[in-house]
Amino acid sequence: MSITLQRRSVRARTSRNTPSRSTAYFGRLRVGNPPQSFNVVFDTGSGNLVIPGDECASNACRTHSRFSQNKSNTAVDVSCDGSGRIFQKNGDRDEVTIAFGTGEISGKCLQDVICMGQVCDRGSFILATYESDNPFKMFKFDGVLGLGLDFMSQGENFNVMSRLTKATLLRQPLFSVFLSDKDSEQSEITFGAVKQEHLASELAWVDVARNSGYWEVKLDDITFDNVPQGLCIGCYVAVDTGTSELAGPSYVIDNLALKLGVKSDCSNLHELPRLGFLVNGNILNLEPKDYIDTSGSFCDVSLMPLDVPPPKGPLFVFGVPFLQKFYTVYVDDNGKRKIGFGVARHGGRASVDSEEALIPQQQGSGVLEQELAPVALADGDNGQHTQT
Repeated sequence: MSITLQRRSVRARTSRNTPSRSTAYFGRLRVGNPPQSFNVVFDTGSGNLVIPGDECASNACRTHSRFSQNKSNTAVDVSCDGSGRIFQKNGDRDEVTIAFGTGEISGKCLQDVICMGQVCDRGSFILATYESDNPFKMFKFDGVLGLGLDFMSQGENFNVMSRLTKATLLRQPLFSVFLSDKDSEQSEITFGAVKQEHLASELAWVDVARNSGYWEVKLDDITFDNVPQGLCIGCYVAVDTGTSELAGPSYVIDNLALKLGVKSDCSNLHELPRLGFLVNGNILNLEPKDYIDTSGSFCDVSLMPLDVPPPKGPLFVFGVPFLQKFYTVYVDDNGKRKIGFGVARHGGRASVDSEEALIPQQQGSGVLEQELAPVALADGDNGQHTQT
């Protein structure tokens, strides 16, 4: 099952009041009976489906499609504590507040039919009763579909991959993400299969490092032209489709920006190094054109300070610039959690720098290929932030 994703970019300002481009990818799903349609970000950095409710009076809600509970024949109120407890009409309710890297959402919890493409199941979600203007008002999407691990969800029934896997609705317990930076090329998320036509290299597999809820791996260091820089030894990095930039602790981002030395007018663009990330012995490289946006009137480096507090932080984040370069596969097979990284094939062919994009380790990167052979999907149904 593949779902087409739309790409939208807006100019925004960071927490340091510097201009930046914020990019989101979103697709459609349907909730309720009869179904109500919503555009949602398919977000590996959060764990719940969140959509605006018609009771929400916030500007961010009123500028988007809102779910009407009264118009669905199958909606029931449930507890937000993950217990699955169903509330009677007008009974005592609980609510939940979710803080994102920027902004927050509060809401009540419902259970109803949720459909992605042709696959439908019954699951729990958060119906927003409040949304902060920043960042939710500025985007075209209505809500967020969290694809993080169970630990990040309100409960098992709130986690879409847990439900689909438990109900054996997928060919394999995985999903894969292909993001393009061009409107002429279709971005998509595929559930249950790996699409080989999106790959310009073999997949390098890495174990998920911690039970934080993030799709998170160990980052051994940051490299310039394949040379380790000692900037982030032993860090952890979350792979997050909902973050518009490369993000990390302030001290790492500041040191990285200082070492790169990008001039504001981009006059030294041709002198800048490949920016690499050493993960499980593999160097995942970005070219300057991948981590610098030259489309505006200034040279915009896609680096954003994000200080995630302990115990989940400090944390680095692979956001959109990384995910446009690398096709990613997320596997949760009976608790065996891995992420596959492969150079993305854009425009139907490998780019000229594909061989330099992924520098493999000498001894191989795992045996998951044998344990869980990827199945190419022949004919799929096309149907900014990090949670802290």
